[in-house]
Amino acid sequence: MATKVRLQRHGKKGKPFYHIVAADARSKRDGKFIEKLGTYNPCTNPATIDLNMERTFHWISVGAQPTDTARAILSYKGVMYKHHLAKGVTKGALTQEAADKKFATWLEEKQGRIDAKIAGLDKTAEEKAKALFAAEKKQNEDRAAAIAAANTPPAEEAPAASEDAPAKEEE
Repeated sequence: MATKVRLQRHGKKGKPFYHIVAADARSKRDGKFIEKLGTYNPCTNPATIDLNMERTFHWISVGAQPTDTARAILSYKGVMYKHHLAKGVTKGALTQEAADKKFATWLEEKQGRIDAKIAGLDKTAEEKAKALFAAEKKQNEDRAAAIAAANTPPAEEAPAASEDAPAKEEE
């Protein structure tokens, strides 16, 4: 039986949410599947991927072919790299300990890049919020100045009233 690792679409129109599944290649996109391996939410930034690494690695190692999008997701999470290292171990190119060490190093670097991106997004959002607050504050000050200017009497009337007042005092 030909097996594929692919995405099953769920969610509302315009708000996709996917299940990553191992399924028979002949079944429908959203149809019957063999095993659910994880989820993928592209609506968040960065995209949220929850994946059972051991089971996904098992399906890839027994010959399941990932679709293009599923392959990109599996590469992002490191399943394809782990499979590549496992092939090297079976061929004798490196030991299991060396492969595990390489994979752990790769995971740490990848997590560092993800954390840096999240921090950059948070910083950008914070700067954007500050800019919007400053623009709103300036707009409010301009409105208050315009209202104050509209409510003050003209400059010509004010001195005339003050001239009449001292004249009355002198009488």
